[in-house]
Amino acid sequence: MADVYAIFGTLLSLGIVFPGLLTTWWLLFPVRVERIRARLAITPWGCLGMGTLGALAFGFPIGLLLGLPFGPAKFVGTILLFSGLAFASLGATGLAAEMGDRLARQSGAKFTPAGAMVRGALALELAAAFPLIGWFLVIPLVTVAGLGAACFGLLRWSPRASRQPSGEAAISRA
Repeated sequence: MADVYAIFGTLLSLGIVFPGLLTTWWLLFPVRVERIRARLAITPWGCLGMGTLGALAFGFPIGLLLGLPFGPAKFVGTILLFSGLAFASLGATGLAAEMGDRLARQSGAKFTPAGAMVRGALALELAAAFPLIGWFLVIPLVTVAGLGAACFGLLRWSPRASRQPSGEAAISRA
């Protein structure tokens, strides 16, 4: 019974702190998160493709290092694994910010930017917590797309203005 409580407590704790992590990234790196958000909003499939390449580029050396029977190699592999996941969480922050902006537009409510960000993070978390679909579809897709968007953000590759949706293009030209 103690094992069940430990697992439940861990999952509950992670559910509580996830929006805080994304909000912290948003507050610490506002320009980078905005660039990632714009990239995800305009080219989500490109971010997914770049994330797949990034996951392969991260995954192969990590798997190789973690498989070696040498302590320092496992340590470096673990550091790379956590670095890659932190990098993907920065991309997930851009996705949560975009979701928060869309929630604010859809509801017509006047949210503060921080309120919209937290609402987007909660919506993303609730989607990921949904049994089976969230676990095996939402979490991997968000992680890979977030990794790709973060790679684009790190490389400072901004989306082209000509690929913007028509509503946003009309607003930016005005």
